[in-house]
Amino acid sequence: MLIRVLIVLLAVLNLGVALWWMTRSPPQPPQPPELPSGVAQLQLVRAAGPAPAASGEPAAPAVAATAATATADPPPAPDSPAAAAAPAQCFSLGPFTEAGLAVAAAERLKGHVQSAKPRTLPGASASGYRVLMPAVESREAAQAMAQRIGAAGFDDFLVINTGEEANSIALGRYRSREAALRRQTSLRAAGFAAQLLPIGREATPQWWLDVALSGSGDAAQLRRLAASAQSVPLDCAALR
Repeated sequence: MLIRVLIVLLAVLNLGVALWWMTRSPPQPPQPPELPSGVAQLQLVRAAGPAPAASGEPAAPAVAATAATATADPPPAPDSPAAAAAPAQCFSLGPFTEAGLAVAAAERLKGHVQSAKPRTLPGASASGYRVLMPAVESREAAQAMAQRIGAAGFDDFLVINTGEEANSIALGRYRSREAALRRQTSLRAAGFAAQLLPIGREATPQWWLDVALSGSGDAAQLRRLAASAQSVPLDCAALR
């Protein structure tokens, strides 16, 4: 009996819930928050559609907006300034024995080449240097000169008795030119005409003129204008 009562009670409850769900009012949409005074509201603007076509005429299709596309820069023309900036051939003119000669050659080549830059090529150093007093007329005179040098406070000297430099006085050998110059300067300050001589061959510096041509040119003609003896091909990348 109790079970029947519970079943009837549950059925009544379910029926009541169903009736409430069917008769309830729909939920209201949330209201937007109120804006402060003086703030403009955003409004949607509808795009205007195409005008209606006249009777008997087909409607014109809508024209879509085209997006801007980025275009790559075209390669420079052969006669453009960018193309002319790249040198076609490069070479070195020289050698010049003085820097002034290389500068003067660069002035003469103006208007004939794209660029002309002097460049120094250091000379080869000697294997060493020695300081020497020149030979005198006799051995006795050389001995007297050596005594004077010793009395002036100098040491490390030797009278040469034989050979092409007989009766001269050796005043030292040095590996660097700077040390030999200091020795020579101190001896000359004391009144002795000491000389500085390289040991081995000592090449003098040379100057070259690196030129670049924007087009085809006659290297022999430019060599004559620069008064140079040689023209050596050069990598243009070395001038950049």
